[in-house]
Amino acid sequence: MKTLTRDEIRSLSPSERLMLIGDLWDSLDDAPLSPAQAAELERRLSTVEGDLAEAVTWDELKAELAARAS
Repeated sequence: MKTLTRDEIRSLSPSERLMLIGDLWDSLDDAPLSPAQAAELERRLSTVEGDLAEAVTWDELKAELAARAS
């Protein structure tokens, strides 16, 4: 595996850096969680459906903010 220097990382485009972050994050799937972290993750996962029911799209949010600014 090639190690990237800070300068090489900085020379990547924003989308390339985001892809690198995603790859790094995905590689941590076997990282151990503390009991507190596991409990918080479970709490957040249990609220996902309710949160999605109250979610708005980006376009809806922009329209609401534009209406408020008028």
